[in-house]
Order: sequence, then C-alpha cells, then structure tokens
Amino acid sequence: MTTSDSASSLGTRVSREAAVPDGHSFALCLTHDVDRPYKTYQAPYYAVTERDPSHLRSLLPGVNPYWSFEAIAALEDDLGVRSAFYFMDEQRLFGDRPVAEWLDADGWQRYVGRYAIDDLAIVRAMRELDAGGWEVGLHGSFESFDDRDRLRTEKHRLESLLGHSVRGGRQHHLNLAVPETWEHHAALGLRYDSTLGSSDAYGFDHGYRPFRPFDDAFVEFPLTLMDVALPDVAADPARAEEACESLLREAAENGAVMTVLWHPRYLGDDHPEHVSLYRDLVRQAQELGAWVGPPGELYDRIEESTA
Repeated sequence: MTTSDSASSLGTRVSREAAVPDGHSFALCLTHDVDRPYKTYQAPYYAVTERDPSHLRSLLPGVNPYWSFEAIAALEDDLGVRSAFYFMDEQRLFGDRPVAEWLDADGWQRYVGRYAIDDLAIVRAMRELDAGGWEVGLHGSFESFDDRDRLRTEKHRLESLLGHSVRGGRQHHLNLAVPETWEHHAALGLRYDSTLGSSDAYGFDHGYRPFRPFDDAFVEFPLTLMDVALPDVAADPARAEEACESLLREAAENGAVMTVLWHPRYLGDDHPEHVSLYRDLVRQAQELGAWVGPPGELYDRIEESTA
C-alpha cells in the first residue's frame, strides 16, 4: 500500500549539508520494527514446512529465539552505535477482529502471534532501551495508516508506558496513503516517518536524502533496505553481502542518508547469518566514514543545522 509517486513531487529535499553530519561521508540510520518478539505458532509451522523438528524447542519454557532486545543492544553497544526500535499496539484476532476473519488466512497473518504493548516484559524492554540511549518509536498498526483516531490512541498508549513523547516511527507493512498518512503523523505531533519504501526491493528509489512533504518541520526518511528484500541470507550470504556493500558505496558516493530495517527476530538465535551480515554492514559503514544512529537523533541534527 505504498505510493509510486516520486519523492521530488512530494516535498522539499533536505540538503546534504543538513542531512549528513560534519566530518562524515553519509549517514546510516538503523531501525527495528518490533512485530513478533515471541515465537509461538511459528514453531510447529516451520517444523513442518522446513522438515526441521528443532523449531519445536522454541515451545519449551524459557526458550524464545525471537526475543533479541538484549542481544541487539549488546551487538550495537560493541559497535559504538544506537538504533531505533518501533513498537506496535496491534489488534487481537480473537478479541478485536470480526468473527468472519477468524478462519481467514490474512487475518491470522496480520493479527495472530502479536504482543500486548503493556506486556510487562515489553514495557521493561522499552524502558531499558530508552534509558540506554536507543530510540523508542511508534510502529503504527496495520489499519492505523488511514485512521487518525486509532493512531492517536496507539501513540498515547506507547508514550504513557514509555514516560515521554516519541518523535517518529514507521507504519506496519509499510502501509502508506500519500499524503494522508503523513498528515495524520504531523497532526499528532510526530516529527518524522520512515514508511516510504519496499519489502520486495532495495535501493535509493526515493532519493538520497530525507524530504519535507509539507515544506515544514515534518520529515520523511525513505526506507532504503528491509532485511527480507535481500537475496536469501542463509542460502547465498555472498550475494546478500554484495548487495549491502553496493548500497553502502552508493551512499558514500552521493552523501546519502541510508535507512535500513532489520526485524529483531532476524537478529536472534534462529538467524546467525543475519547477525553476521548486520554487524558487517555497520562496520563497513563506519569504515567508509558514515555517521550511524537512529533517525530521531539525525532528525534533531537536521533541525539544529537549519534553525
């Protein structure tokens, strides 16, 4: 549900001088959409479809390879960087959705296996990340992209649990109505969004730098790369690494702001190849002279440079 309009027709591009901090060749924004931090129904599904019964270990008490907040924080801390985690307040299939959707495949894919935003473990993780310097932002639920009231409620609940306001985030499934979704975000006090992008392809299709859809303080950070758009990281790690290296070189050559999304489940115990690739991506960016951090921090720098 993303737009096909070119970014140039959607607003004013942020200049390289404002978007890339002094002394750096480009900027790399790190983000994580928190969709399913608990491996539940996926365990028997993958055990059958992949003919690998080891997935069933995830059903044992205390075993959860999708819970990777501490591991990601440790990895990024070791690299000397921070990122953004976007948390979602999604509806429940059996509590909030119509009965007609209970046997619908799309309903299961969208709403089953989610988490409660006020789950004590989730709240603790959010607050610990926030206290450690990571950005906590809003991952708007599947239907909130064109429902301002729903998005307002989700933002308020997240902020009440976190203890302060959030600056931005991304819509679930990259659902985006242009310019209505951005109008909702701006009206609710969000300062930036990073929804414009693709889950099937990667690259700088929407330009090398963020832009201002309304020629004001609200900024869109186009998504350059989502983990699932890469060549199969487990089956062909060399191709996936080559794709990341190519994007980094292009970003450095053009003074770009490159925004990437790695879902936390891919940075857990189930996917060591993704962990290695993510670590290499950050290290290579640093070697190329990149500023690395969360979009919210870069947004603040952009605003300071243009004040």
